[in-house]
Amino acid sequence: MTRLGTYLLKLFAAEAAALFGVALTILYLVQTLRIVEVGAVRDRGLGTLFWQTILGLPPLSIAFLYVCLAVGLARALRALQTSRELHIIHGSQRLPVLIGTILGYAAIGTLLVLLLAHVIEPAAKRESDLISARAAADLVGRSLMPNRFAELGDGVTITVGGRGADGEITSFFADDRRDTATRRTYIADSALITADELGYVLQLKDGTIQYRTATGQFSEISFQRYDIALERLTGAADMGERRGDQSTYAMVTQGFATGDWPSESLRRIAERTADGFRVLALCLFVAAIAAFPSGRRKEPLLPVEITVLGAVLFERAVTSYAPVSGWAHEATGVVVLSVISVMLLVARLRLFVPMPREAHSA
Repeated sequence: MTRLGTYLLKLFAAEAAALFGVALTILYLVQTLRIVEVGAVRDRGLGTLFWQTILGLPPLSIAFLYVCLAVGLARALRALQTSRELHIIHGSQRLPVLIGTILGYAAIGTLLVLLLAHVIEPAAKRESDLISARAAADLVGRSLMPNRFAELGDGVTITVGGRGADGEITSFFADDRRDTATRRTYIADSALITADELGYVLQLKDGTIQYRTATGQFSEISFQRYDIALERLTGAADMGERRGDQSTYAMVTQGFATGDWPSESLRRIAERTADGFRVLALCLFVAAIAAFPSGRRKEPLLPVEITVLGAVLFERAVTSYAPVSGWAHEATGVVVLSVISVMLLVARLRLFVPMPREAHSA
């Protein structure tokens, strides 16, 4: 890389790092307050609180990192425009170095987001779920006093008839009123708290699950054995049947081994990949609108940061409302924004780089 390319890359990275540092600090404080407020790590100590707060940052970082990378690039190019350095770069015919540095900066940002989305975020999610499951197991264990009703949280009441020497619970009863649309009641002759590869579960044996809707409808399901994740009873809301978060490597390995590619796995892989390439699409867009000098003495009425945020909202809107089904739906907005950005960039390049005239024969 030339000295100019190194200078530009440091300038771009400094602007993005400053923005992301501020965003990450705010995210960390908000995450800490949220965990303390909901009591997700009751009686687990400050060390566990600190660690779980860190584990909650990767998914939030993904949502902000690509915006900070794009806005940082835009701010750096605007600074070059203000100092007239951008004019000098174009006047000295160093535009290829500028474009190459922007592409290199975008590639590095794309790799960072892909690493976060495919590797770090799933690992942090699994570790966070494990901590929550341990806290849930402790809470349930302390609440299971024979012939006493206990509140596990807002809207969950639990009681048991007794506890055996081997940890088996008799006459289990739990009432879950958190969902205003459907009220669930779990009744079982016996139960046992155990652990599997995804966390702690409550194994119910010989019982029923009763559902009552807000309109008074009633249904009942009988079972010989039913496993329920403890975090479903202790969480702020019903977390559903799906627990844990597989890494992309695990999903791809399982898909090749079994030949079965569930739609949910394909959608998750496409979503994580789109998070990374969103950086490239936004950087191309920024290059198209801000990498070329302007003769205006005043700042434009619409700041470049607002323009970039508008592009982000446009991409998210296209992804949300695109009439495309399946895994391709997650990449629709990125593809559309990439096409628009490339078209704008090619048009600006044709405008600022004059085509060589053909030599006329004598």
